[in-house]
Amino acid sequence: MTLAEVRAFLEALQRADPEPRSELAYADPFTLLVAVVLSAQATDVSVNKATRGLFAAAPTPAAMAALGVEGVAQHIRTIGLWQAKARNVAELSRLLVERHGGVVPRDREALEALPGVGRKTANVVLNVAFGEPTMAVDTHIFRLGNRTGIAPGKTPRAVEDALLARVPPELLRHAHHWLILHGRYVCKARAPECWRCVAASWCKYPEKVAAPAVKR
Repeated sequence: MTLAEVRAFLEALQRADPEPRSELAYADPFTLLVAVVLSAQATDVSVNKATRGLFAAAPTPAAMAALGVEGVAQHIRTIGLWQAKARNVAELSRLLVERHGGVVPRDREALEALPGVGRKTANVVLNVAFGEPTMAVDTHIFRLGNRTGIAPGKTPRAVEDALLARVPPELLRHAHHWLILHGRYVCKARAPECWRCVAASWCKYPEKVAAPAVKR
């Protein structure tokens, strides 16, 4: 995909959804950070169900640290890897209080030093909470980068670097959500719904799927 085609592809997604939003429920940078940590290998829907009670009980790092591992675990047993996630959430909350005065840092290195926070999670927090033009590459964006030709790469980091280099600066902040939502609902892993893709004209996928026949 040429740079002009990258722009046209993203502008088509922009017209369809001018102000994309995360589907995780959160109130501030702290609750966003916790929600993103919990979302690994879990759906946003399942995380939102779990965090409703968790955030009511512990809306701040100090309150979450006070809950402790067992207290956090009681709220998140319905999501995958809940044991490890409970430990990470309790400990990252303690460290936020100890190292950062209970404030989520606007700094990649500081974020990635917290338990359970990798590059993708840090990118989401920097983008959504602080408006930074970062690109968090999840399975959806990795698939789209390669399938559509917008940013091919053999690793998530390669796709991230390609997107940062190829996406027009003024579109970069929202590109993360446009691509995630497009991959979640249209350009699906097993059965892409190419017939209703607003950006199909610029997509390089050679096996575009036609609309299913209407039964009469």
